[in-house]
Amino acid sequence: MPVKVSTIIDKKVIKDGEEKTPSQLKIPSYMMNFPFSMSTDNPNNIFMQRDKMSPLDKDKAYGQFMKVYNFMASQGLVYILPTAEEFQDLPYIANIGMYLPSDEKQIFVLSNFTSPPRQGEENIADAMFRLMRYRTVRCPFKWEGEADLKWLHNDVYIGGYGMRTQIEALQWFEQEFGVNIIKVHITSEEQYHLDCSIFPLNSKKTFVFVDNYKPEEIKQIEKYTEIIPVPKDIYKSDPTNCVLFYNMLLCSNGLNELKRTDPTYQLELRKIHFLEEQTSKNGLELVTFNVSEFAKSGAALSCQVLNLNFESYKIPLA
Repeated sequence: MPVKVSTIIDKKVIKDGEEKTPSQLKIPSYMMNFPFSMSTDNPNNIFMQRDKMSPLDKDKAYGQFMKVYNFMASQGLVYILPTAEEFQDLPYIANIGMYLPSDEKQIFVLSNFTSPPRQGEENIADAMFRLMRYRTVRCPFKWEGEADLKWLHNDVYIGGYGMRTQIEALQWFEQEFGVNIIKVHITSEEQYHLDCSIFPLNSKKTFVFVDNYKPEEIKQIEKYTEIIPVPKDIYKSDPTNCVLFYNMLLCSNGLNELKRTDPTYQLELRKIHFLEEQTSKNGLELVTFNVSEFAKSGAALSCQVLNLNFESYKIPLA
């Protein structure tokens, strides 16, 4: 029998059945964008500029997207952001902004993109979230969304700056919303967003590529969460680009397209073993998806999913 709950929003009690936005629901809620506009025409990251990728297979990309979408939509609420214009990176919606779980005023903060091909995507999100009865706020400094700002618990976040996000943006968040942001400096061109090196596994533990950060930054993180160090030898396989969905950890897995003689086969295998070990220890189940077409844009699974609430982080684990 479901437990009745209510949430305090602006000092008003929101009872079950009276929710106004998906962020107020007690079921995990997300947003994705169907990859109509997906393209690699304008290389805007190190992977697209350096690696020689085969041409995009749009039909294959559609199929890979639908497997992730159908899985999540079968058990949670998943909105689809319309493709109103030809933005090649719009499917990587985790960069478009963020709903702050520490603020219950139904505000969605819109990104201010550094990457030229992405500038203007926030206008599509602005229209969508206004229709969904959020109040939208534009970040006045360069900041690329949830991919650069991770919620830990209460009013504590980790924010990455230095590549696509300015430190002034993180300072603005603290002043504007009264949050506490652990600021870490991103210097790796291959891990140009925070989600490439940090992932909160639950409300108490966080995956971290410790080699990426200064000792004083690691000490600050350790004050608020237990660090699970990510092995250095798997950092190129996107082990932190995950999504928490109920008691499941969703992540990419390209093994079914690789031969055992492929140099990346063992890398991918080590990543899966690491994630299986950690999910088993922490009462989670690992669920993987092949998103190889999206990797041609330098993207991983977490790039395709935006959290509209963080209910999965509130579910007690065994």
